[in-house]
Amino acid sequence: MAEPRKSDRQAMTDLERLRHSCAHVLATAILRFWPGAQFAAGPPVENGFYYDLELEHRITPEDLVAIEREMKKVVEENQLFERIAVSREEAIRLANEGSLGSIGARSEPSKFKLDILQGISPNEEISLYRNGDFTDLCAGPHVTRTGEIGAFKLTSVASAYYKGDPNNAQLQRVYGTAFKSPTELDAYFAQIEEAKKRDHRKLGRELNLFCIDEEVGPGLVLWKPKGAVIRRELQRFISEELRKQLYTEVFTPHIGRLALYRTSGHYPYYRESQFPPLIEPEMLSRLALEGCSCADLAHKLEAGDVDGYLLKPMNCPMHIKIYSSELRSYRDLPIRLAEFGTVYRWEQSGELGGMTRVRGFTQDDAHIFCTEEQLTQELQSCLQLVLKVLGTLGMHSYRVRLGLRDPNSAKFVGASEHWDKAEEALRKGVEFLNIAYTEETGEGAFYGPKIDFVVRDVIGREWQLGTVQVDYVLPQRFGLSYVAADNTQRRPVMIHRAPFGSLERFCGVLIEHFAGSFPVWLAPEQVRILPISEKHISYAETILNLFSETGIRTTLDKSSEKVGAKIRLAQQEKVPYMLVLGAREEQAGQVAVRSRKAGDEGAVSATQFVERILKEVEERQLN
Repeated sequence: MAEPRKSDRQAMTDLERLRHSCAHVLATAILRFWPGAQFAAGPPVENGFYYDLELEHRITPEDLVAIEREMKKVVEENQLFERIAVSREEAIRLANEGSLGSIGARSEPSKFKLDILQGISPNEEISLYRNGDFTDLCAGPHVTRTGEIGAFKLTSVASAYYKGDPNNAQLQRVYGTAFKSPTELDAYFAQIEEAKKRDHRKLGRELNLFCIDEEVGPGLVLWKPKGAVIRRELQRFISEELRKQLYTEVFTPHIGRLALYRTSGHYPYYRESQFPPLIEPEMLSRLALEGCSCADLAHKLEAGDVDGYLLKPMNCPMHIKIYSSELRSYRDLPIRLAEFGTVYRWEQSGELGGMTRVRGFTQDDAHIFCTEEQLTQELQSCLQLVLKVLGTLGMHSYRVRLGLRDPNSAKFVGASEHWDKAEEALRKGVEFLNIAYTEETGEGAFYGPKIDFVVRDVIGREWQLGTVQVDYVLPQRFGLSYVAADNTQRRPVMIHRAPFGSLERFCGVLIEHFAGSFPVWLAPEQVRILPISEKHISYAETILNLFSETGIRTTLDKSSEKVGAKIRLAQQEKVPYMLVLGAREEQAGQVAVRSRKAGDEGAVSATQFVERILKEVEERQLN
């Protein structure tokens, strides 16, 4: 097994230790079937463990059942996990004999263990772990005996390149998970099933919210009419809050000169996560006539000898240019510029996933330019806005992460004193609001520290959504200034903030959070009218007009289906309210209300029900 670093070993939780041990039990069981298997790495991971191995036999789902049975035997044998410290020379000798990652010696060396040994630093202790007949190169730690492994299950087998490098051997990767008890294991798989039901890609298709078309391009979301309603309502919600906080809205292009992003540092700093630059046609023709190769062009772009345009990866440089387009006074500050700005990032195809990992997305972006004296108050307002968003949407379970710079990393730019000020300002902001938070070194943006809100949804998964960042670097890079009270030129501080983050990702998370059953104010279709027969369509149209005139999103089902089938369809499409109309309702001038959650609620006057819906929408009730 690949040896984790000492810091990883110290941080390993009890559950990770159990899963780490279960990976060894997996290898023990596999070797009982196929003694010639060559094992690479087998670490614990977020939801379980895996082990990579080279084996001529292709492991099948049926094999997994047999391997799992054998693992249970190893657990029942209650084998001791024995740690053995060895010298580097001894470890290499054993690997050459084929005694590591194996049951006894074999005819060929343990080649992956030999390679792993090369990556262990000379001053690091090398250890082996033995359980029963199986001995592995491993730093540990493990449980004391195999019998302490409570409950486990093998989940799948897949292909994986050794060390994730396509130039290396392709191995088989067996995945599994383990928990302290069968109850916890059952709960985990129940959560997996619930996650499948809530999958935003599945619900997005079933509810006609969005689609991704290969001819348009992977990772580029097409918002369908119903999905567009959700997006529009979210934008309307945040826009109302921005007006209260005296933001001004701006619009910027989808493309900008490469030089702009050289100045900001986004190019070439984040070059691998950006679309390639677009070169002006005249320049491209001239370079072609000069015999410029692709490699030469890449070098010229790197050196700044060739300019071009870039699909906008960030909104901030353009907002900076809006700020610098006028002479600014301390009396003007703070200046708060907001934009629903679409940006473009290059993601690897294998990393794309529905709406939560895309190549084009819209941020509810804003940049605040303020004095140092105003910084704390502005940060508190930004954080309060994020809390308002999460509270309104019923996302009450979250953690706050303060991302700091790593002084030993070349990733971060700017003066140390500015980083210190920015980090302290963020600390004060969260402490003033009495929010618990953790600090994580190395998680800041390259230009400044940030606060991320990591939201836990209703089935326990975590999503990084809203963010607030403090930036002393970009104002300096762009030479921003304002005239202070003493007529001197001062540098403003910049705050980047996005309560939703990406609207695409936020909506993907919302779909799963609500399982597609959106509260009335967000629901694409708020009310569906269901006439019992054709005789009642005229009355139904009168009700439809009444509701539509008040802005309630209402549809009328004129199909010839029986009312029971109409109700089932509306329930499947997760419409919050259904109004069943027959002769009795028409004579009384009423509507029979059915709700998605409570079922039949009885008859009320149409105007009463309009008032009820408008109140739910105005208050953004969660139902």
